[in-house]
Formats: sequence, structure tokens, C-alpha cells
Amino acid sequence: MNKLSVERVPEPELRNEQDIIVRLIAGTTCGSDLHLIGGHIPAMRAGDVIGHEFVGEVVETGPQVRRHKVGDRVVVCSFVGCGRCWYCAHDLWSLCDNTNTNPGIGQGLFGHESAGIFGYSHAMGGLRGSHAEYVRVPFADYGAFTVPEGIDDTSALFLSDSVPTGWMGAHLGGVKPGDTVAVWGCGAVGQMAARAAMLLGAERVFSVDRLPERLAMTERFIGSETIDCTATDVAAELRERTGGRGPDVCIEAVGMEARGDGFVHLYDRAKQQLRLQTDRPTAVRQAVHACRKAGTVFVLGVFTGLVDKFPLGAVVNKGLTVRGAQMHGQRYVPMLLDRLTAGELRTSHLATHTVSLDEAPKAYDMFKHKTDGCVRAVIRPGA
Repeated sequence: MNKLSVERVPEPELRNEQDIIVRLIAGTTCGSDLHLIGGHIPAMRAGDVIGHEFVGEVVETGPQVRRHKVGDRVVVCSFVGCGRCWYCAHDLWSLCDNTNTNPGIGQGLFGHESAGIFGYSHAMGGLRGSHAEYVRVPFADYGAFTVPEGIDDTSALFLSDSVPTGWMGAHLGGVKPGDTVAVWGCGAVGQMAARAAMLLGAERVFSVDRLPERLAMTERFIGSETIDCTATDVAAELRERTGGRGPDVCIEAVGMEARGDGFVHLYDRAKQQLRLQTDRPTAVRQAVHACRKAGTVFVLGVFTGLVDKFPLGAVVNKGLTVRGAQMHGQRYVPMLLDRLTAGELRTSHLATHTVSLDEAPKAYDMFKHKTDGCVRAVIRPGA
């Protein structure tokens, strides 16, 4: 726990006829990885390779691969989908029945297993992650997408996870023209959720965070209105800015290690450290209380188990719809590549730092502690 190092591991080999091997061009740090490093995600083992957001070059293909050839530049979805099961057929790719090779762990935690995901513990299939020179990509015809010539590596990189995750929150949250939307979190996912809400027609979008540099970045590159949660009562501020009603859709993009202030934060942190709860739902609570009556709260942040003091009374008495999901990337990436090509999306600004693979542990330390304005560190072998 809390220990990363760069080690030599065997090069991956094709295991199935639908695999490809990808040479890493670029990967990135992600807030979800911090939950792994901090010991909050079960079933991690010493020597596991983390990383789930990457773009690379195809260097080998299995005999049944039809959509890719050696030399292609591809962006790869973080969740692996088989393309054949009921969930994949219904565009619910992160719920695939066939790509998590350790289904018993997920069944015990959640009642059903999720799909496999690169570098995200043995509860999610134990797949080797992308922070390595080469990566094996199963079911590549469904999860890897050729990057058009006009899109640079860094811009394409964030379509692996951050952009489709943010878009999913706005889409499945039901954002429609004329809506008012609030997004908790100005990291990569939160910024992309805010931009997605705008492109889906929201009339006003508010972005909530505690870090001045992230608020400033969101204002500059996304154009949403921002709220510093350390300087005001967020729910009261949102009511004031929306004529007393509150946002139509509230999107939580913070996750299980959300920060707060005062006694409640100390209470949540103590219970999490003592394993009396697994997750800190600070931002979810705020979203539930801030949302208008009969509105929708969509939970994008990663949560793994149990939370305390969830405001169920507010959900019932306000008539809220609460939804959540892991990222159905295959559903969105082709459309997002088109929007990136058309200039409707901008992602390269998220890459505030670039490091070599050998420097990845230092990059994660910087990313974890939010030093030097780090939003995302891009990891490039040999950089």
C-alpha cells in the first residue's frame, strides 16, 4: 500500500485469437488509481501493473482481429467488453459478463461482477495495466479504436476513459436543452462532464471544486461557471444562482475519497481508516441536497462498497432519481473522436505534466498531493 516502483516484467503475449499487442505511446495518471495505491480497492497484489488510460501502436494481432493491423495508432477503452454478451449488446460495456476472470470477488462485493478493466485489481479481472512498454488488449475489435491522423496523441489519450466517463454522466444523467447542471469535481472527468452538458444543450453549467488552479482551468478551457466549495455553502449558492430551485441534474465526479470540512469530514475519514465504511460520500451528499426536487443525481466517481450517512430521506422526499455507472466507453468513443476532429472537444490542456515511465512513481506522488498544479501527468516511455 502506498508504494509504487518501476520493475521489469515479462513482455505480454497473445493469449486469444482476438487479442492485439500494443506498444505504449502514452498513458496517464488517474484519480481512480489513487484508490488502488491507498489500499481502498480490494484484491491488489504486489507486482501488479496499474494504469488503464492509454493510446498506443499495434505491433501484433491475433488471427481473428478484423479491424486493426500492425502500425495502427489506437486509443483503448479502459473497460474490456466481449461484444457478444447481453450487456455488450445493450451498450452496457462495463457490465460485460465475459471479461472479468475473477467473477466471484465482484459477486461478493456487489451482487454481480463487473467487466474486466486494465490494471485495476484482481476484483476487476487482474488484467495487466497500461503503465508498461507493451500491453495486451483482449477483444480488440470492440475496445480499441483507430485514431484519425488529425488528432494528436495527447488529445486522443483522454478518450480512453476521462472523456467518455464525463460524457456518460451527462448523457445518462438525462441532460437536455435548457437544463441547469452542476458538476462536483474539476479534474479531467469533471471538466469533460461539464463540457458534455454544454454540448447536450444545458443552458447553465456550474463546476464545483476546492482547488483554485482547477477552477481557473475549468473557467478557461470549459467555460462553465465555477464555485469554490471552501468559500461558500454550495447548496445555498446553487439555489441563489438558480432562482431558488436548484440544478436539474447534479453530477458527482469526485469519488470515494472526497474531502470536506469540519467534523463531518473527520468523522468520514476516521470511519474509512477504521474500515467501518469504505467510501467518503461528501460530494454525493452535497449533490443530493443541492439538486432540485424531482431532479437527477448521477454518480460518476469510483465507489467500492459502503457509505455512512447517505441522505436517503432527501432522495425520497425530494423525488430524486439517483443513477451511477462505470464507463461504457465503446458506446461513446467513435462519436467523441468525431467531435474531437470537429473541434467541439478540447482535451490536451488536461496534460499538465509529461514524464517518462521511470518517473511514474514521482508523477503519482505529485498527482496525489495536487502539487505544481498537476491535473494529469502523461507517461511516455523514453520521454
